[in-house]
Amino acid sequence: MNLSIIIPVYNEEESLKELSAWIERVMNENNLSYEVFFMDDGSTDSSWNIIAEISKTNPLIKGIRFLRNYGKSAALSVGFENAMGDVVFTMDADLQDSPEEIPAMYNMIVKEKYDLVSGWKKIRHDPYSKTLPTRLYNFVTRKMSGIHLHDFNCGLKAYRKEVVKNVEVYGEMHRYIPLIAKWSGFRKIGEKVVKHYPRKFGKTKFGWERFINGFLDFLSISFVTRFEKKPMHFFGTFGTLSFLTGFLISIWLILDKLVKLNGWFGNEISIPRDVTVQPLFYFALVLLIIGTQLFLAGFLGDMISRNSMSRNVYKIAEKTENI
Repeated sequence: MNLSIIIPVYNEEESLKELSAWIERVMNENNLSYEVFFMDDGSTDSSWNIIAEISKTNPLIKGIRFLRNYGKSAALSVGFENAMGDVVFTMDADLQDSPEEIPAMYNMIVKEKYDLVSGWKKIRHDPYSKTLPTRLYNFVTRKMSGIHLHDFNCGLKAYRKEVVKNVEVYGEMHRYIPLIAKWSGFRKIGEKVVKHYPRKFGKTKFGWERFINGFLDFLSISFVTRFEKKPMHFFGTFGTLSFLTGFLISIWLILDKLVKLNGWFGNEISIPRDVTVQPLFYFALVLLIIGTQLFLAGFLGDMISRNSMSRNVYKIAEKTENI
């Protein structure tokens, strides 16, 4: 099979029939064998009924419905598990992504040997309240990740099958799949300018909070990707530094008191302040405690990581009969 298309769906009943017909026409025109997964992420409208109806008329279009709303990452993760195509595409269900872009992106993967190709909506049909924060988010992510993409959160992406089978997507990490792929060893990442259509039905499901969540997710994925299998390298390093700093300060305070009490090194004998009334003593004590806690956190993290099970457990309510 040439390609699989994963489409997360959440209350998009108006666009599903038009989108499926559009995909079918493009695939037939380009003689591409395909399958489509509509991932119903707990929709409360009639989206699932429409998906089930479409799958009966076209067995290449399949549906999976979650018991509740888990988010886009969950939909993509389960879609990736079920995908059988040599190239796997993701796209949104709101008709803002064009299936006409699929053949060219497919050729970039197959002929130009890219691991991942991301769409770039260079000309967007969104209000400034959405485009300006998006540009800032992409600029910061580009600089911090070292991946030169202009539109990290574009829903239209193409992947080699090996990529989606070897990356783990959870939480809200879908916007950082290029970064996860890079850190998993898939470094040939490309970009293609794609056409962006105005939203035809309904309204966007995302608000301002996604940019705050995006930054927090970036910090999370940076930490998890680098230290998931070796948490002691992170916690142990800072714990050791903290403990040693506190220990050295404590030794210095004790030696300083002994020198003054005994008149060592030519100093006059004097009665110094008690160690316990000096602010530096409490600073050293805090460093010792924090260092010990960080070291223990790293040790426990190592034990947990060696015995952990997969975190992606999503309850599927129903599948179409052709899966």
